[in-house]
Amino acid sequence: MNLYGAGGHCKVIIDIINSLEKTVDTVFDDNINISSLLNIPVTQWKIEHQTQHKNVLISIGNNKIRKKISETIAANFISLIHPSAIVSKYATIGKGTVVMASAVINAGATIGKHCIVNTAAIIEHDCILEDFVHISPNTTITGSVTIGEGTHIGAGAIVLPNIKIGNWATVGAAAVVLKKVPDFATVVGNPARILNYKNKKNE
Repeated sequence: MNLYGAGGHCKVIIDIINSLEKTVDTVFDDNINISSLLNIPVTQWKIEHQTQHKNVLISIGNNKIRKKISETIAANFISLIHPSAIVSKYATIGKGTVVMASAVINAGATIGKHCIVNTAAIIEHDCILEDFVHISPNTTITGSVTIGEGTHIGAGAIVLPNIKIGNWATVGAAAVVLKKVPDFATVVGNPARILNYKNKKNE
């Protein structure tokens, strides 16, 4: 397996790979000052790597950067699921997505490409996570919730059933979402209220 991104998120992914008794072949990063990570050599991605390294996972937590890289490099992106995670056979996991330790993804859930379902997060039945979504640790997404592209749900947040959360939104840590969240909105609190909107041009 080959990883792109040599930060803290990558360390957790390396640990998942080790728990699956598999090995990391190469870690790539654009930062020339990083030479190794957890005793694994780090090298810069070059155009020839697109044919040399087929199985790649983008090991970067930032949704915007993950999307940019996925659109920049040509690779066979793989998904990764920690052995302690519980994933229903009736759920769908997209390429490039990582499911961390003790996460639960229940029947009928559809997880898009290059998503992160972080440690002990719960995705209930019939939820839809579009591409590049990040669900933080200990978050609970209850049944039939739809979460738009690039949205980040903060640690410990709770989203009630049948809620729609827009694209590139942010739900603050420990927020309780009781109603629809618009595109680009940041919501915080219990109940969650709109704090501000991101600049759409920067997304």
